[in-house]
Amino acid sequence: MVCRVKKIKVRFEADEIHDIDIVIRARERDAQVNKLIESLTQRENPKLIALDQNDCTSVIDEKEIIFISADGKDVRIITVNGKYHARQTLRSLEEKLSRTFLRISRFEIINLKMVSKYDFTIVGTLRIEFENGMETWASRRYIPVIKEKLSQEEGYLC
Repeated sequence: MVCRVKKIKVRFEADEIHDIDIVIRARERDAQVNKLIESLTQRENPKLIALDQNDCTSVIDEKEIIFISADGKDVRIITVNGKYHARQTLRSLEEKLSRTFLRISRFEIINLKMVSKYDFTIVGTLRIEFENGMETWASRRYIPVIKEKLSQEEGYLC
């Protein structure tokens, strides 16, 4: 049996909707249509290139990152598997990461999925505790932005 790949036509239609709405029209839902749907809906987690403790290049999946911090030109990526050093700036790393990451100061970005507790008890400050027991503090300047983000994101703020 010979499988014939159907011709795919793509067109853009401007609309007033805010989101992107993709409609696939075909005679039937077959293997080619299923593969197309899967490729459109599959989102790959960004991966970062960093140096491990032995200065060997490593690929880090963003799901493993707990937080990223900068001290001058030294950018550290703390993961569930260890510490890494990045050659990119904190800003360039922030642009590559998904919405589950949040800048909490000029020098730090956290993975919201790795946070176990937000402590707003001390007026004007925010202590953040991670699932692995580590903790950090948010900059006062960033607290309103952090509260806004956490209130928008379902399940992050109790």
